[in-house]
Amino acid sequence: MRIRISHATSYRYDTPPTGVTQLLRLTPRNHEGQYVVDWRIDLSVDCQLHQHEDAFGNITHSFTAEGPFNELSVAVDGVVETQDTHGLVQGAIERFPPALFLRETALTQPDAAIMEFAATTRGSASAGTDRLALLHSLLNELNREITFDTSPTQTATTAAEAFKLRRGVCQDLTHIFIAAARELGIPARYIGGHFHRADGVTAQEAGHAWAEAYVENLGWVGFDPTNGISTTDAHVRVAMGLDYLGAAPVRGTRYGGGGETLKVAVQVEQARQQAQT
Repeated sequence: MRIRISHATSYRYDTPPTGVTQLLRLTPRNHEGQYVVDWRIDLSVDCQLHQHEDAFGNITHSFTAEGPFNELSVAVDGVVETQDTHGLVQGAIERFPPALFLRETALTQPDAAIMEFAATTRGSASAGTDRLALLHSLLNELNREITFDTSPTQTATTAAEAFKLRRGVCQDLTHIFIAAARELGIPARYIGGHFHRADGVTAQEAGHAWAEAYVENLGWVGFDPTNGISTTDAHVRVAMGLDYLGAAPVRGTRYGGGGETLKVAVQVEQARQQAQT
């Protein structure tokens, strides 16, 4: 599938800041089943954009924009060619052993309720002792238990808080999946990216998130608890981390100013294949 992605992050300030510094994780990498055909980042202010890699191998860009200004926007546009690898993640940069992804974080620390949820899932007859089957049971149960709702949570909401609410967005379901998987002794990590919906809806309010879990003799496998599926050619993988903070598309600092308003607009659609000549 050829997928076109447009991702615009816009800020408005009632009181202009003297400067803004941001770190962007908005650029995908090539790996098996994913090839970046075209990708660009445009800024509304005149400044240098520096490309680096973080500890996990994510492509990052950083910039410092000197004010004052009342508006700032970061616009991404690109095309990615994908193939369905049945959830298997191969050919991606791996700088750490899987055991690192057993590490708890503040956003993914399980409470008693998540621990019980994980234990109940492991004890189900359908899961048995097979790790892949256990992860699919966890995926299905979580998709059934948690209602997708953009209202009650925010980026700082923890897995335990979202699980108590039984509501949340893709970030929340991913954090709960990671927390439960790690509780079961399975390395799991957070993936930020984009998802091409099959229902024809192309305009989205944010990017997408899902998890990858490590299975012996298979490697890393993608699980999308929001949609209750393993990852497919509809998923475009952009950044990876222990939790949302390690894969956040935009993080930064504002110097001075006030009255900040943030707007994010994402468009994910199937791109037309170029004609052969």
